[in-house]
Amino acid sequence: MSLTAAGFSLDEETRITIERKFKEKEQLASARKTELFSVFEEELSEEERMALKFLYAYMPLNDLADYEGSLFLSHVRKTLEIRREMPWGNRVPDHLFLHFVLPYRVNNENIEDSRGILFDELYSRVKHLSMEDAILETNHWCYEKATYIGNDPRTVSPLTLIRTTLGRCGEESTLAVAALRSLCIPARQCYTPRWAHSDSNHAWVEAWADGSWHFIGACEPEPRLNEGWFSGPARRAMLINTRVPSQYPGPESITLAHEWYTEINLLDGYAPSRNIVVRIRDSEGQPVSGAAVSFQVYNFAEFTPIAKLTTDARGEVSLTTGFGDLLVRAVEGSRWGESKLSVSEQDAFTITIDEYEQQDGIVEFDMVPPPELPADEASAATEEVLQQHRNRLQQGAAIRKSFEDTFVSESRAGELAVDLDLPAERVWQVLRKARGNSHEIAAFLQEQTETYGEWPLRLLESLNEKDLTDTFRPALVDHLKGSLQYADLYDVELFSRYVLCPRVLFEMIGPYKLFFQETLLAKDIADYRQAPFGLVRHLLEKFEVVEDMTYYQGSAMPTGSYRLLKGDRISRDILFVALCRSIGIPARLHPSERKPQYWMNAVWHDACFEQVSMLTPSARIGEVLVKRDPEAPAEAEEAAYFRNFSFARLENGWYQSLFYPHGQTNVYDQPFELEAGSYRMTAGTRLKDGSVLVRFTYFAVLEGMQAELPLSFRYPVTEVPVIGEVDSAWRFTRRNGTHASMDELTRGRNAVLAWIEPEREPSKHLLREIKELASGYDALGMPIILAVGEAGWTASFDPAAYIDFPSDVTFVHDGDLVIHQAGGNLPGSDTGSLPFVLVVDSEGRIRYVSAGYKLGIGREVLQTGTRLSQQK
Repeated sequence: MSLTAAGFSLDEETRITIERKFKEKEQLASARKTELFSVFEEELSEEERMALKFLYAYMPLNDLADYEGSLFLSHVRKTLEIRREMPWGNRVPDHLFLHFVLPYRVNNENIEDSRGILFDELYSRVKHLSMEDAILETNHWCYEKATYIGNDPRTVSPLTLIRTTLGRCGEESTLAVAALRSLCIPARQCYTPRWAHSDSNHAWVEAWADGSWHFIGACEPEPRLNEGWFSGPARRAMLINTRVPSQYPGPESITLAHEWYTEINLLDGYAPSRNIVVRIRDSEGQPVSGAAVSFQVYNFAEFTPIAKLTTDARGEVSLTTGFGDLLVRAVEGSRWGESKLSVSEQDAFTITIDEYEQQDGIVEFDMVPPPELPADEASAATEEVLQQHRNRLQQGAAIRKSFEDTFVSESRAGELAVDLDLPAERVWQVLRKARGNSHEIAAFLQEQTETYGEWPLRLLESLNEKDLTDTFRPALVDHLKGSLQYADLYDVELFSRYVLCPRVLFEMIGPYKLFFQETLLAKDIADYRQAPFGLVRHLLEKFEVVEDMTYYQGSAMPTGSYRLLKGDRISRDILFVALCRSIGIPARLHPSERKPQYWMNAVWHDACFEQVSMLTPSARIGEVLVKRDPEAPAEAEEAAYFRNFSFARLENGWYQSLFYPHGQTNVYDQPFELEAGSYRMTAGTRLKDGSVLVRFTYFAVLEGMQAELPLSFRYPVTEVPVIGEVDSAWRFTRRNGTHASMDELTRGRNAVLAWIEPEREPSKHLLREIKELASGYDALGMPIILAVGEAGWTASFDPAAYIDFPSDVTFVHDGDLVIHQAGGNLPGSDTGSLPFVLVVDSEGRIRYVSAGYKLGIGREVLQTGTRLSQQK
């Protein structure tokens, strides 16, 4: 039975569910009843009331902790107003409006009252367009505001991304979804939890127009819908999904129907897929119901879950996935089982869970991703359309560049440093990172340095780079003034990192130190400083851990967690660290374990919420020395953490990765301190086709003991084939306008020739890798020629900005479309997918080719160059 409930067409069961869940949230958040629920005492239309209840019913716990009802009411009223204003508003079904227009959150970004701001920016540009054209125009607007850069996993808000102009794909897609929803266009963020054929992942956007969903690359406009550089990689995905904050009924395939959110599987729209069934059996062959089953892919040297399901009464789970390999682990109670599944070979599998202790020794196997597939045939856009598109890209880049020109400049930073008697380079570094927030950061330094000397600068330097873009003076002043009374108690480094610094993990930074100092009684502060375990007791008594109501763990701010006195475990741990720092106790989350710790008597102590004692020293510790493989070939890739190896500890049947710095290379003969326990080291060699040669090494860490652990990889037997030849007639244009042949550019050496799109994410990954491997390229003396076509030669492209690259890098303009000639010499090479990379030997023969998105191209090219140099 369907009926109109408060302005929305909802069936009776859905309406009752919303009411029930709203009541649950009202009771759960009773500690903030006035701040959250007093808005329901205002004069509301029935439509507003139901929309608000829908949001509250499925609201994650951290939002109940951090925000107030007035924000959500403002959001609802503006969204309903926009629906009435837009010409297609009445064509958007209620089902799509509630799930993909009304929601205020996209990812784990900070929530701001931005819907009206985005609408005002976009309305005049789209009001006379069709829905499809409005999607395209909105993405052009997003491109004017932001472009890609890799950064940390905290997602900044749409307004912060606009202010900084740089963000990772998750932030670009958050902006694009928010912008589309502000126009009453249903939109959702889609993502691969992890690629199978390459490291990293990707996020993009689907938008609905008059009956159909279409995909776009966020902040990466194309002339038409359903185009993007990632469409090729997506054909090799094992899962593509999105999360909907409700009990969403479909019609899409549902991966996970959680009580508070739904994960829907969108893979069928992008890649060949197969529905597989995994049966979990015990040692006697009987079905095991209620077992947790984790489907994992190899990515960044660890096995990462792309889906985690629970077996039904028949002991079964099912998943729609791609035609590649998965490592599947099942755990029930204290027993587990694990198996590699090859989806390309069959669709039904059985895993026996009969393991209780970690195995010994080494296990080797291959992980094979879905095969590379040819692009779908599509009618080519006319040259006129393509030229118009290129012109729009030039205009968009110029608009963004003009805004970036308003940031505090290096010369202005130098003047400020002189005025404040601070080191010029240090001042410039914090202002450079702050980008569109640089004027705010500069004002903080101007206002506080005279009184507090170098401490305001040290506070800024303690933050992550991204923090400088969305942390404002009230928060900075709070942490400065709330900390300095303890500055003389510790050395500068310990104080700066673990008392002064407000950043704990990936939560939004706000003021909290003065709040906690005023909230805790003075006598309690003195007691807690003498015995910090008292804070552990305090939180154990007052704070309720609720794990399953927040799908982005650790997102709540400390003050919100304290006011609500509920949250997930990570948010509680962040709160503990914040409380300690607020009263002058150095505290942190352990850098690899992420367990809360406090500093006392010159030792880090675990804040053990499971067992509180007078002193809880850090867990039993042993050491591991990683030893170099003496048989590694010369061209072998350098060992780097989370690039080709990682550690994971066995906890309750699951292997949990340890968080050492990504890319850390000083790993040999440096003791790793690990808790006593069982561990697995994963070492992987990624091959050019995306397959991985995996080696598991199982080992134990004993308290007080040091063990040696050989780190060895499986090395493929590879030759460097001759794939084709370059044409001596190929000519490019240098930056000064002169022409150069291949012979002039390579100078008779082994060389790299790569066509790039500087504004696009795939090319930016390649450029980053080349920069990181600069010393290796310099050691080989390989010239690197980076060719940019017409579309990439935009106003924001400045070759001089590419610093710290190998010494022999030349940017050239490919105005003669040499790339098409190169592709013609290499059958099957897709020159339409950039970066298009060749390695050319000293005789002009092509020995390596790669087309399109993939992480690791820079390392493959370096390895090819190394092998060529050894053949001389």
